Amino acid sequence: MEYKKRFTIKAFDQKGDRPLELSRPGNMKSHPWSYMELPFDPEYELYNNRMTPASLNNITPDEQYWAVRTGVILRNTGEFPVEISGKDAFKFANYIFTRDVNKIKSGRCSYQFACYHDGGMITDGVLLKIEEDKYWFAQADGDLFSWYKAHSKNMDVEIKDPEVWVSQIQGPLSMKLLENIAEDFSENDWKYFDWKELQILDQKVIISRSGFTNELGWEIYFRPENETEKIGDYILEEGKKLGMILVATPGFRCRRIEAGLLSAGQDFTKKTNPFSVGLGRFINFDKEDFIGKEALMKSDKKCKTWGIRVAKGTAIKGESIKINEKNIGKITSSTWSPYQICGVGIVHLDNNENGPGDIVDVKCTDGKVHKGEICKLPMYDAKGEIVRGLNRNIPKVPNPWPGIKTTN
Repeated sequence: MEYKKRFTIKAFDQKGDRPLELSRPGNMKSHPWSYMELPFDPEYELYNNRMTPASLNNITPDEQYWAVRTGVILRNTGEFPVEISGKDAFKFANYIFTRDVNKIKSGRCSYQFACYHDGGMITDGVLLKIEEDKYWFAQADGDLFSWYKAHSKNMDVEIKDPEVWVSQIQGPLSMKLLENIAEDFSENDWKYFDWKELQILDQKVIISRSGFTNELGWEIYFRPENETEKIGDYILEEGKKLGMILVATPGFRCRRIEAGLLSAGQDFTKKTNPFSVGLGRFINFDKEDFIGKEALMKSDKKCKTWGIRVAKGTAIKGESIKINEKNIGKITSSTWSPYQICGVGIVHLDNNENGPGDIVDVKCTDGKVHKGEICKLPMYDAKGEIVRGLNRNIPKVPNPWPGIKTTN
């Protein structure tokens, strides 16, 4: 069973006179800040052929959750920025992605995704307009690089790996930390999804006001010329003054599920189109042709992806959800919420007949079948006020879900 077995990568020391070698080390790259994780017996998973921490022994998943909700955390990611540059950079990006790239101003980011010709989704990420003819697309897991190469024929465009790495600093104290470490910076200087080149010590780095938690936060992009350990040690030192904690994937999973942030390869795949997973608003049909446009115009526009709460257990990822013994969909992401004190997840339904409010049966990690209720996403902060810094009244204690209402 998937929930009983997991496979990870372990760090090890080179010992003796027989150095260990990997046949293709480029397929398993370590983050420049991975040295921070080594004291905590890290286990890694691959994400874009980059290692990202799946677990650390310094903190429990519940403690990670509350750290990002109420304090500040640091996580080294496997996001993969690919550089698109050249005379036809805009034309190419506008053909690859479903949103109108022309609307992105300098100093701004844009959530984007790419589709196959049949409308199935490849992956998503954040597009940064670096210069007039240069973009970085910091992508989620998936092979877009080969897709770029296959569709750049007859265009004056260069596709390359700029060897940039990304880390996320998230939580309500994240902006305070950035104000403390960056020269001439104030939180009031930028808005959600802005990016800036800032100076930390004597290093110029790119910072974007984005993340994968739906909490206040920012992401830092390291270029090859940066002295990464120098920057990292300084951020760790200053972060500790605010109680910053290094975290792994579990600290993000619950927050992104509650926020309705979809994970590439899990909550959407090549078999799902953007409308079926609730992302139809990120398609601009009024722009020039883009890959998948014709298929998407003809596709069913109704959403089949929702949240789920389970009162007495955590649903098993990949398990079917049922009503009266009939399969109506499956669990695509799942975990336990320390805030709602219940299992939470994301579900993809087989049809449009079911949706929020439906009571379902689902098998959970305790081996038992429990009742769950399909719900809307996000599960709270529907207007996204927290991530934009408009709501600083962050809950510090659990607010248990009252459970499924019963009728006599």
